[in-house]
Amino acid sequence: MTTKLILTHEVSGLGTAGDVVEVKDGYARNYLVPRGLATGWTKGGQRQLDQIRAARGKRAISNIEDAQSLKASLESKPVVISERAGDNGRLFGAVTSKEVAEGVKDMFGSDIDRRAVEFPAPVKALGEHKVTVRLHEDIHANLVLQVVAAKGSAKA
Repeated sequence: MTTKLILTHEVSGLGTAGDVVEVKDGYARNYLVPRGLATGWTKGGQRQLDQIRAARGKRAISNIEDAQSLKASLESKPVVISERAGDNGRLFGAVTSKEVAEGVKDMFGSDIDRRAVEFPAPVKALGEHKVTVRLHEDIHANLVLQVVAAKGSAKA
C-alpha cells in the first residue's frame, strides 16, 4: 500500500518541500509524518502546497546565472572554520550546516540556506573536508571546508 503525501521539508532522495509523493505506508507513518517532514495530501493541503512553493520561490537564488557565478566563487577557495579540538585533532562535537553557511557569508558575502548544505559524513576532525551545497535545482557547488583549531583549544 502507498500513501500520498505533501513534503513540508526537503528529504534527500525523495523530493523538495512542496512536492507531492507516494511512499509506502510504513515510511510515511513511522518516519516522514512524525518528524514533520510531510503531511497527508488533501484538497485543503493543496493551499499549503501553494504557500510552500511561493516561499521556496522567494528563498531560491533567482536565476541560473547567479547560481553559476556563486558556484564558481565558492569553489575558488576553501571556507575556513575554526572549532575547538582535542590533542588528537578530534573536534568537541561536529561542524554544523549553520556554521558552514555563516562561514560562506563571512568569506564570500553570499547568503546560502543552511538546509542546502550536505555533508557526505559528519565533520568531526581537523583538516580538509568536502561539502556539497545545493544552489539551484540543477546546480551543486563542491565546497572545500578547512577546519582549523580555535584559539584556546588543546590543539591550538
